[in-house]
Amino acid sequence: MGARKKISANKRKEALKTVYFAKLQNVPTSPRKMRLVADMIRGMEVDRALGVLKFSSKEAAGRVEKLLRSAVANWEQKNERKAESGELFVTKIYVDGGATLKRMRPAPQGRGYRIRKRSNHVTLFVDAKNTNDNQN
Repeated sequence: MGARKKISANKRKEALKTVYFAKLQNVPTSPRKMRLVADMIRGMEVDRALGVLKFSSKEAAGRVEKLLRSAVANWEQKNERKAESGELFVTKIYVDGGATLKRMRPAPQGRGYRIRKRSNHVTLFVDAKNTNDNQN
């Protein structure tokens, strides 16, 4: 690796040390359905978001709840302390489309209808309230 690449790689690593996030990739749900769940918790306090996800009837809510717990655990490990109630917030959450499996379903008169089985990637960022106030 060249010196320039090494310097930029080290800068990226240092920047990631102050960002607390978790990723969920290749979820076999359509991105549209997952975005409905993501919109429910965007900007919420973590404890409240966990409650909303726990009692949501959507199937994707269970996956996002697990992802949120993972992001909180990442925050706790990087800061070497437990998160207090009301301290952490969901700063950003976004859903990107993943790979699409293309299948054919038999149709009348020898035709075939195309079925697209979509998947998605979810990225969730959490941060403490005091750092959010400093940035705004």
